Amino acid sequence: MSDPPAIAADGATVVLDGTTLLAPTTFAVPAGAFRCLTGSNGSGKTTLLRAFLGTRRLTGGSVRLRGEPADLTTPRHRRTVASLVEPVPVARDMTLREQTTLVAASWYGNTATTATRAEDTLDRLGLTALGDRFPGRLSSGQLQLFHLALTLVRPADVVLLDEPERHLDADRVALVAGLLAERARQGAALLVATHEPALVAACDGVVEPG
Repeated sequence: MSDPPAIAADGATVVLDGTTLLAPTTFAVPAGAFRCLTGSNGSGKTTLLRAFLGTRRLTGGSVRLRGEPADLTTPRHRRTVASLVEPVPVARDMTLREQTTLVAASWYGNTATTATRAEDTLDRLGLTALGDRFPGRLSSGQLQLFHLALTLVRPADVVLLDEPERHLDADRVALVAGLLAERARQGAALLVATHEPALVAACDGVVEPG
């Protein structure tokens, strides 16, 4: 028997007070695939991502992660999914390097490779020179990259991102696109809501709500 898709929606629908926030949507993303979630503003991209996180209740259909109902209140799904859909909480009195290392250690343990993983993630996102800076001293683009670092430094079978290109210039978007494509090649399933042509070009397929 083949493994279930890493990410799947079957007629997923959200209606609130008579307004359709997400028209019935069906698709599947296998492990190792990088799919871009596209569509106009208001089409339901963020609503769908929140349904996978369990922060938006469906009014019809279902969403599943690795064949199971999406429920991030369970340890299994918290281990499965890394997401940047809402802003990531950051500590104002810890440096970028300290916080990235702390997140890595919380998932990998205090091993000899934890600091290396954190440093590599900062480096891949162009943040090495800012590693000793505090979040309050970052530009909006640098803070977005830091949020991505905190998301991507941890292990995950599924990665859900909402407009990761926000506040980034073209060079930084290219860095992010390459890093996401590499994560898919390593076996993770990615679903990324985006309006950015460079990210869409890096995806291996497109999904549209409705």
